[in-house]
Amino acid sequence: MIFKITPKILISIFLSCSVFLSYGQVRIRKSASDFTRNPTLIFKGIKNSLPLSTEMKSMLKACGWFDIRSGGSTDYLLSGVYSPGSLALELKQNGLTLSRLTIGSAGANEREIAKAGVDAILKKLFKIKGICRTKIAFCVNTSSKSKNIYICDIDGSNLKAVTKSTNMCIEPEWMPNGKSLLYTRYNRASTDIVQAIPSRGLSRIVAAYKGMNLGASASPNSKYIALILSRDGQVDLYVKSLSSRARRRLTKNRAPEASPCWSPSGGSICYTSGSSGRPQLYIVPISGANPRHLSTFGSEAVNPSWSSDNQIVYSAKLGKYYTIATLDLNGEKPAKVVINAAGDWESPSWAPDNRHIVCYRTYKGRSAIYLVDTWTGKLKLLVRLKLNASMPSWSNIIQ
Repeated sequence: MIFKITPKILISIFLSCSVFLSYGQVRIRKSASDFTRNPTLIFKGIKNSLPLSTEMKSMLKACGWFDIRSGGSTDYLLSGVYSPGSLALELKQNGLTLSRLTIGSAGANEREIAKAGVDAILKKLFKIKGICRTKIAFCVNTSSKSKNIYICDIDGSNLKAVTKSTNMCIEPEWMPNGKSLLYTRYNRASTDIVQAIPSRGLSRIVAAYKGMNLGASASPNSKYIALILSRDGQVDLYVKSLSSRARRRLTKNRAPEASPCWSPSGGSICYTSGSSGRPQLYIVPISGANPRHLSTFGSEAVNPSWSSDNQIVYSAKLGKYYTIATLDLNGEKPAKVVINAAGDWESPSWAPDNRHIVCYRTYKGRSAIYLVDTWTGKLKLLVRLKLNASMPSWSNIIQ
């Protein structure tokens, strides 16, 4: 059986065969159910450091939780004072001091201080982890025969190559600490799963079984990886220890599996399977019990990503094209299609704020990385490249 979905499954088959706003007050919600608009914010700058002011403004815009204004009425007013070793921030609402925050800055540059400062504000106001101290990884078609992994900040800056291969390096997935990532590396007759530490330029092979090793995803406790192996002439889902060769097979059928991701608790895995005749999403406990089929939009559902608040975002085929849709496993929010724009939208990955995702769009023969606000459907191109880009992954907060 051959079906067109995403590069992840195509490769497997081919080679293996909150916010609510009322007058004068901002009331915080934990979901999009009551969302009407972002709160507005005027940023007055950071005294004693123009570079830090510039970086703070960039991060406030990039985080996606505020509408930044230059004057007039506003929900929040933010200012700060920098002194060697610390950044003092003051957040006001309706002319009254709402919060004072102090950010340690010893040994950090202005950009890293700004990231920490904005994340502290997001945590204070919206009770979320933040978003600025994260990285986004993705694939770039560096030649007609090669793909390599790149990473960047959430505003597209600090672009850096993680791999420099003449072959294919694909499917980047961050480890939970955000400091290292997993990816699939192609060799002449097989593929390996590699763990890389971008900041140190180090890497190691973590899975190199005979045949194909594909689509690795790390468990929340970082002890295991879910991956796809092509053993016994079949493409099935396995769980493997990261500290040994011990593994457990979770599926066994002739249809291919792909794109595993872990539940927040680490007790289950969501993945794509063609066992019903078309690619659909399933959840299987790591104990190996029978998989459960998920009800999703479209004729096909692929590339799931599982948020820490129990939402699954995925790529759904509606008609001829793929779009992005979400499914709340808690049953608190209605399932919805997030994007209504031309092109194919694939490989979504949650940000740690459980609101934004990164994905890629293929349109008129070109593919590029986009950030998407799942509450509003607002789209933003991450970085302008002359080369095609795909398969993004958003890290957790990097501590």
